[in-house]
Amino acid sequence: MRRATLWLPPLAYMLVIFYFSSESRPMPIVTEHVWDKLLHFLEYGGLGALWYRALRGEGLSGTRAVIGAAVATAAYGASDEWHQSFVPLRDASIRDWLTDLLGGSLGAGLYEALGRRWPSTVLHPLRPPRR
Repeated sequence: MRRATLWLPPLAYMLVIFYFSSESRPMPIVTEHVWDKLLHFLEYGGLGALWYRALRGEGLSGTRAVIGAAVATAAYGASDEWHQSFVPLRDASIRDWLTDLLGGSLGAGLYEALGRRWPSTVLHPLRPPRR
């Protein structure tokens, strides 16, 4: 059960990303008015934070969890860009992928920084048991 609370949030989040990436015009009321790089940055920032939380909950050090979250987010961003290349009216973009990487890295790093600042808050509800 503990593992499910760690891994279901990033997996569910990735499914939501996949769903919107499958649409030719996802949420046009938003995407037509907001710079797409900002949307990528925020979207993958959230994913990076969720990956960090899961990896940290598995017992990785803060630095390793940030690096792992950045790598996982970059890998998922690359697969998402490739997936979009098959969707009508969408394309794959290296700039979008770089923005995904930056957002994921900063999302994980921000989570780490906030956890250091406020270690006993809701940011780390699933810390591994001390041995």
